[in-house]
Amino acid sequence: MVLRSKGQKIFNVFNYIFVGLVCLTCFLPILNTLMVSFSSPAFVAAGKVLFWPKGFTTMSYEFAIRNGKFIRAFQVSVLRCLLGVSINLFMMVTTAYPLSKSKIRFGARNFYMSFYVITMLFGGGLIPYYILVTQLKLLNSIWSLVLPASCPVYSMVILMNFMRNLPPEIEEAAMIDGAGPFKILFQVFLPILKPALATVGLFAFVYHWNDWFTGSLFMHDPQKYPLQTYLQTLLVNFRDMMRQSGSNYYELLMRMNEQTGRAAQLFLGLVPILVVYPFLQKYFTTGLVVGSVKG
Repeated sequence: MVLRSKGQKIFNVFNYIFVGLVCLTCFLPILNTLMVSFSSPAFVAAGKVLFWPKGFTTMSYEFAIRNGKFIRAFQVSVLRCLLGVSINLFMMVTTAYPLSKSKIRFGARNFYMSFYVITMLFGGGLIPYYILVTQLKLLNSIWSLVLPASCPVYSMVILMNFMRNLPPEIEEAAMIDGAGPFKILFQVFLPILKPALATVGLFAFVYHWNDWFTGSLFMHDPQKYPLQTYLQTLLVNFRDMMRQSGSNYYELLMRMNEQTGRAAQLFLGLVPILVVYPFLQKYFTTGLVVGSVKG
């Protein structure tokens, strides 16, 4: 049994209270958004909805699901995440592996490492970025959303440090058995890298799912907007979208308004993050901590 001093007990109580309050400040806005999405527009307009729905209705969700634009944007975001996360993981793994070696084994390591660090600190700016994507003929294509950010350097460094913490005897044993670099990486290292891959994979997923700016910058056809770009335009033009939905506009206003409709679609956009995170959480802390030990 561990004996704790009075000061440690007070500190622990303060810690629990502080962390609990931080969690509440994160959770309560999500709960309020959910309750607004299920409430009658009259109660919402009167400001009577906080953390319990009033005048329960699912009309906002029915409108969102019926709206073909939302479904199409959701599909684009799913495709973007599948492509983006896969490309990110492949690029990070194949980059981090050689950079995890010492300068003796990889003489140009410091040069390439300084090159990647520079890209973390400095950028060419928005206009050169746009010109580059234009010259590569990627405009209005799903590839404009995934290829320019194909190797997140910060996440790659986490993965590299995780590899540097692995016992060198693992690689030496594989080399004695006749395995080459690619076989060592994909058959020996990858199964061990699950915590780190889950961590950087979650970072990549959250980035691709939440990013709206590149969609508005590179997608000129609204039919190809990813979900977050669509939601951004929705927040500005929701009333126009209600008029263009094909339903009776005034009948819609009786059963939902801009606040309830936006809340429903924002919550639907949040659901994938809430679903994916619990499955990766057990790897997340381990991968983040172990990957940040060495520099």
